[in-house]
Amino acid sequence: MLAELMNLPTLGIENLFSTLQDLTPAHSITNSFNSVRSILAWTFVSPGAEIFQIGSLRLKWYGLLIATAVLIGVNLSMRLARSRQVDPESIADLSIWLVLGAIPCARLYYVAFEWQTYARHPDQIIKIWEGGIAIYGAIIGGSIAAIIFAKLKQISFWQLADIVAPSLALGQAIGRWGNFFNSEAYGSRTDLPWKLYIPTERDYFHPTFLYESLWNLIVFGILMWFFIDNNRHHRLKTGSLFLVYLIAYGIGRFGIEGLRTDSLMLGSLRISQVVSLVGIAIGTLGLLWLYIRQRNLPDVLDSSQ
Repeated sequence: MLAELMNLPTLGIENLFSTLQDLTPAHSITNSFNSVRSILAWTFVSPGAEIFQIGSLRLKWYGLLIATAVLIGVNLSMRLARSRQVDPESIADLSIWLVLGAIPCARLYYVAFEWQTYARHPDQIIKIWEGGIAIYGAIIGGSIAAIIFAKLKQISFWQLADIVAPSLALGQAIGRWGNFFNSEAYGSRTDLPWKLYIPTERDYFHPTFLYESLWNLIVFGILMWFFIDNNRHHRLKTGSLFLVYLIAYGIGRFGIEGLRTDSLMLGSLRISQVVSLVGIAIGTLGLLWLYIRQRNLPDVLDSSQ
């Protein structure tokens, strides 16, 4: 049953325009429809993975975007921490732990599910600048690093998670464009007005990098709205924001992953869809625990505190 759920057929988005056009009774409506289609039309074509090269020094869009996402995320989190009366310097310190935990785990996660390829070319494992990291691996690694950091500093893990959650969503929205420049992580073939051209395939595909980037911006907006509203009215319990992130991101990722042609697989299952369902379940159970059971989430702080 789970295998069938993971491989649900994608919606017939490509047929939507032609179907609506067949239903229009007048040429004027059809012409208006075609005008709308022209406005929506946008073909994405990567200019290449490299920004420039000087000798052996190469600057790639992928690395630049990740670095930009980290810098913006750290600055935003420090501002949000200040509004929660949390020392911003602790967030600056946490960011180092997050990078050290997230990036290696993101790579290991990817390599583990692509082991047949990397087993033949082990020298490629360390070449993270070539692409090939998994956001769920980064979330898992970053969460482990944050738990250790919170325990050592005796700070609530869930309070830190709430502060970092909006930056995480925003960082993902920025980082997804690295897939565009690398011409990777795209969906199935499409003739929609908006599409991604892959030169090596000489065809057009769903720009799933764009779908996820836009979805992450929506998640970011939702989290910021909750964060600001909570600062005014104190309606949220500690941990709520991160749990909402798990649910919201998981829902979008589950759907978008179904369009992709390069999903990491576990047998016949798309591993990111499996992990998305786990994240949605954790987020839902956590919110039920907070607001139905009226209990606090287990934390790293000593019970005496």
